[in-house]
Amino acid sequence: MKRLIPIATGVLLFVSLGSAPLFAQKPHGGGAGNSGATGAAMHGVNGGHGAGNPSIENGKGVSASSPTTVLTRNTKLDTHLTSQLQTKGLLPKGTDLKDACVGFKNLGQCIAAIHVSHNLNVPFACLSADVTGTAPASGSSCPSGTGKNKMSLGKSIQTLSPNSTAKTEEKTATKQANDDINEAENSSKAST
Repeated sequence: MKRLIPIATGVLLFVSLGSAPLFAQKPHGGGAGNSGATGAAMHGVNGGHGAGNPSIENGKGVSASSPTTVLTRNTKLDTHLTSQLQTKGLLPKGTDLKDACVGFKNLGQCIAAIHVSHNLNVPFACLSADVTGTAPASGSSCPSGTGKNKMSLGKSIQTLSPNSTAKTEEKTATKQANDDINEAENSSKAST
């Protein structure tokens, strides 16, 4: 009988609340669905915290695919995004975006890193090495230990630019990447 009292109390409490919106809380970015997200959020710009993108890859989440795979499958997006980043001076002319994004978890993370590099004047090779956990190219001006351990974009910002506010810089770059991806997607759709 003593074990039934807590169960009965729980059931009564649940029933007494009736149709109160107990489960109507909005997600805080940790979910694995689209949740109405667009652009970079759907391409995993938020550091891989679960956003999928049904709009690019046969109805499957892009966050499961590398940026190279996404850009190879969607050549119009690749062309528009590369051109756009080069026009803005974020990507050197002649640079293949697919090559620049090798090793990143998703396209959004790569574009955000490109923005961080530009915004903070931190070499992209160093950010890329830290985020992908690979050694930077020989001859790069990265601090020793760069790329030794795979880390988040925010942690890489904190390491490579300790005087900046990593969280704010990551948020700014994420928004910029989101805007770029949305613009490139719209341009690629318009040219169809």
